[in-house]
Amino acid sequence: MSVFEADRVNEKHKGIVTRDGIRIHETVDYQGMQAAGRVAAEILDEIAEHVFPGQSTAEIDRIIEEKVIAKGTKSATIGYKGYQHASCISINHVVCHGIPSAKTLKDGDILNIDVTVILDGWYGDTSRMYVAGKLPRKAERLIQVTHDALMLGIEAVKPGNTFGDIGYAIQSYVESHRMSVVRDFCGHGLGRVFHAPPNVLHYGRPGTGPVLEEGMFFTIEPMVNLGRPETKVLADEWTAVTRDKSLSAQFEHSVGVTADGVDIFTLSPAGTFHPTYTQTAE
Repeated sequence: MSVFEADRVNEKHKGIVTRDGIRIHETVDYQGMQAAGRVAAEILDEIAEHVFPGQSTAEIDRIIEEKVIAKGTKSATIGYKGYQHASCISINHVVCHGIPSAKTLKDGDILNIDVTVILDGWYGDTSRMYVAGKLPRKAERLIQVTHDALMLGIEAVKPGNTFGDIGYAIQSYVESHRMSVVRDFCGHGLGRVFHAPPNVLHYGRPGTGPVLEEGMFFTIEPMVNLGRPETKVLADEWTAVTRDKSLSAQFEHSVGVTADGVDIFTLSPAGTFHPTYTQTAE
């Protein structure tokens, strides 16, 4: 999501009790998010066997749409602002919002697959990395750093911490590995809406931004580049790529702040969220 999108949708939710414009959910709401998140994660588990050299991203998306329907859910992305696919599939130097097409995967391609489903009105939003064929060493390192940065960001989620603490945990780790964090896109609030406050930046300073409170739901989804952080959006108005054509990777979880920490709604039921799951499971 772009850095500014959540601010625009805030006007649609006037009258809801919030802190800093962020909705505080009730205890029972966690069950709805857990159920929706599990379905989205299951779909990403099940799509792994369909990622291989020679496969088209359109076929992967078709299979995802079939699974969304078969699980009794609805795709949040089909029809969203004119988008017509059940997933975003971003290959190599595509940072996010890659559009499925007839293009086929090549050996060594890395790709992020992003899926959001709606179950009983709740949104389950998650993405992870895949590799077609043999994983190149430099891509493996990028993927590992991105995965670990996400998990460090999640470790910073607990009442009393701030959104700046999350961003700092991610940014400092990524930059210590001489990689860069994308600034043009961010995580977002969600629940019974797809995008809502807050903007969850993947960079920042400790102690800054809104204070985390029990009941806040949002995504953390760092995009990390091997090169510089700058991006550009192509003429299709969706696909964002690295300006320097360097490789990019992304992982995303939907989370909720609990009384003493964090609930990850989109954990992989099969334990295959790990970046090298195609070779070894978590």
